[in-house]
Amino acid sequence: MIKSWIEAMRLRTLPVSVAGVIAGTGCAIMLGSFKAVPALTCLSFAILAQIASNFGNEYYDFKNGIDRKGRAGFRRGVTEGEIAPQSMKTATFAVLALAAAVGCTMLLYGPWWLILVGVMIMIFALAYSTGPYPLSHHGLGDLAVVIFFGIIPVTLTCFLQTGVWEGMGIITPTSVAVGLLAANVLIVNNYRDMEDDAAVGKRTTVVIFGRKFMSIVYLLFGITGMAVMIPVWTRLPLWAWTVPSIYMVLHLKTWMTLRDTAGAGLNPLLGRTAVNLLTFSVLFLSASLCHTAG
Repeated sequence: MIKSWIEAMRLRTLPVSVAGVIAGTGCAIMLGSFKAVPALTCLSFAILAQIASNFGNEYYDFKNGIDRKGRAGFRRGVTEGEIAPQSMKTATFAVLALAAAVGCTMLLYGPWWLILVGVMIMIFALAYSTGPYPLSHHGLGDLAVVIFFGIIPVTLTCFLQTGVWEGMGIITPTSVAVGLLAANVLIVNNYRDMEDDAAVGKRTTVVIFGRKFMSIVYLLFGITGMAVMIPVWTRLPLWAWTVPSIYMVLHLKTWMTLRDTAGAGLNPLLGRTAVNLLTFSVLFLSASLCHTAG
């Protein structure tokens, strides 16, 4: 039972939410500010919101008949009968409530409209899998990931630590880069589940465009993510150019494996894609720290 709940959290994908906060902190440091408490608050909120979204995805996909036993992806405790559907639903809203409580503490460091941002994030956590127009069922999951795992967390984390919107020349490209790399995690997930999704009418971008096309998109998202960061790299120490170089080596290696892998064999690749993003964010943070220290 405990194992099923841990699997429902999808720990391999949690680096995606962590990476956005780390990158946003790197932006704040480049702008001359670092505040540990707001950074940790953003980190806690991001992780809780993603866990709530993962729980909700498992519950609503089961409820809507999307998941099937013996699927190629990670085991789903609700589908396999190991977790009661009502328990998963309760856990989804309990974690959302906890995320909301954590999010409210952000008001100590920012304006009232942060409440609206928090509400929007929590709506997304559910709208990804349910509602009148589930985003993940209509080819909108990738765009949603770019926004909610890239643009919003990077920008919000930086703003809460600096208190200003200055430096968008740093924040904007970084947030877009993180969003594109995060979307690659979803692409691997949908790449693996294409047949299962198509069979139940779930139209992900991989179902719509096919594996070959989306494998190219996966490659281009990584390249584009590094390219949009060029204005940022030029403001960092010369050695910081090793960051996109290291990422591209990891990215190309993962992409080449993606093309030749299918089914459950893609599960480790999903985690590797998430770790690639986390590695990029940590290296960017390190470069930012060196820039400030210098």
